[in-house]
Amino acid sequence: MDAFIRVANQSQGRDRLFRATQHACMLLRYLLESKADKEAVVLKLKRLETSVSTGRKWFRLGNVLHAIQATEQSIQAADLVPRLCLTLANLNRVVYYICDTALWAKSVGLTSGVNREKWQRWAARHYYYFLLLSLVRDLYEILLQMGQVARDRAKREKSSRDPPKYSVANEETEWLQSFLLLLFQALKRHPPLLLDTVKNFCDILIPLNQLGIYKSNLGVVGLGGLISSLAGLLTVVYPQLKLKAR
Repeated sequence: MDAFIRVANQSQGRDRLFRATQHACMLLRYLLESKADKEAVVLKLKRLETSVSTGRKWFRLGNVLHAIQATEQSIQAADLVPRLCLTLANLNRVVYYICDTALWAKSVGLTSGVNREKWQRWAARHYYYFLLLSLVRDLYEILLQMGQVARDRAKREKSSRDPPKYSVANEETEWLQSFLLLLFQALKRHPPLLLDTVKNFCDILIPLNQLGIYKSNLGVVGLGGLISSLAGLLTVVYPQLKLKAR
């Protein structure tokens, strides 16, 4: 109950709840639309999805300011690579929210001078750039963590009296096993990095589909959006799971 109250009291938390509902409806609609006796349910899910999507616009009206603040904070990051990636990513997020606000103004009739298709393409493009740069930052952080795990393992092996055992089978698959083990241990050691990577990877499926770079069906987009939304909710309920800039 405390976790739900914490989510409901934050605009970001409410947006994540609405987003999770929206993509859950999308996923259920995909799973049910092929069934002949589920037309009424599919129609209700589509209406609910549209209503939730419209409601989310209200929660995102102030996100331009939040994105600008995030840009200012990312400039102060000590490490060059995260500073560059996060600053460029947040600048693209600012443009995305501007486009999103313009589309909202068009949808409620506040303006008629907005070309919906053009602004949707702009929004999808800058959202894609934002997520791509965020994934580059995640990859950089993963490599750093893998390097640290490798150094720690080397120290343990050096201090151990038992020499490492090798076989022909180990030699053939050693590089792959070592890489996967390092990756697993690095992400296990750093849950916020794992959560952020999963969230960004799932999210990027949406603009990839919108821009026609990689076409996905409604089910894949819905599942990815749902997983991303739940990951985002976790960072709201447990702020320590949010990935911090170096």
